[in-house]
Amino acid sequence: MARFSRRSNLFLTVAACIAACGTFCFTASSLADEATPVAKPADAGAITLPVKDAPAGRKIVYASHSLMWDVPDIMAEEAKAYGIKDHTVLGVQRNGFSTTLQMWNGGQAKGWMTSGKPDDFVTSPMEMPDTGVDNFVAFGLEQNPKMRFLIQNNWAGFNMDGNLAHSAMGRGGKQWDQTTVEDLKTLNTVCEKAFNDQIMKINEKYKKDEKIGREVAYIIPTSEGNTELRRLIIEKKFPGLDKQSDLFADQIGHPKPPLWAFNSYIHFAVIYGRSPVGLPIPAVLTKTGNPKFDADFNKRLQELAWKTVIEHPLSGVKAPTTK
Repeated sequence: MARFSRRSNLFLTVAACIAACGTFCFTASSLADEATPVAKPADAGAITLPVKDAPAGRKIVYASHSLMWDVPDIMAEEAKAYGIKDHTVLGVQRNGFSTTLQMWNGGQAKGWMTSGKPDDFVTSPMEMPDTGVDNFVAFGLEQNPKMRFLIQNNWAGFNMDGNLAHSAMGRGGKQWDQTTVEDLKTLNTVCEKAFNDQIMKINEKYKKDEKIGREVAYIIPTSEGNTELRRLIIEKKFPGLDKQSDLFADQIGHPKPPLWAFNSYIHFAVIYGRSPVGLPIPAVLTKTGNPKFDADFNKRLQELAWKTVIEHPLSGVKAPTTK
């Protein structure tokens, strides 16, 4: 791969990001009673909002680095529009450029898990395997044996495989718009496999546990979705996005509004098992004032998000069967 230019500037950018991010948290009071099981996937066609048979709201604790920070607010907006009552964010632990083990070692997530007994714990590891994920799973199941653990496998930060995030720090990575379709075929596959392997090991462990006896962890397939979206952009098949860098605010890979919205739809589909197709344009897109981000653009993001989720074997969501 081509040598990354202006290496010193990249390191300064990363350092500034880490210093500015640190660990930030916010809480919200619990509004939900004991959650009911997630509904089966809905038809991906047109829907009338709010949906009459909307699933029960979930109580959620988040612990994430900056590639997932924007999801909780957008997800809450989508849940409300869908007609989901008592969708509750118990807290969001924000650790800049951190592994889940670092999140485990410092922050408020464990406190929210203890006091709020969430239905779902959502995190975004960096390199895998990550013992922090195992720690949160074991701890969470002690608080609520029915808890689910949803793991975002991130897109390729620095435009390099995610399992090189700390060791490479962007050295040797291509600029976003230099990436070819051929590059995308293997760009983040080592990372994706590492995520899959750890989640499968966790599930095998707890399926054998007499007290649990089920799968507990699932992949939020952000990486696969991002790769496919970038392929469509390269091939000029996604009107509204002219180049790959339209998705990223910097070379680190922080998302621009279209990627915020797209990632939130992937999260919505995994957490609620419902297609996001038909949800209104989120505020994160309308606030840009970009006329390209219209209803058709929004729908295509939703359709791709749903397709990504139902095709991933570890998302826990399957396409509805047709009669």
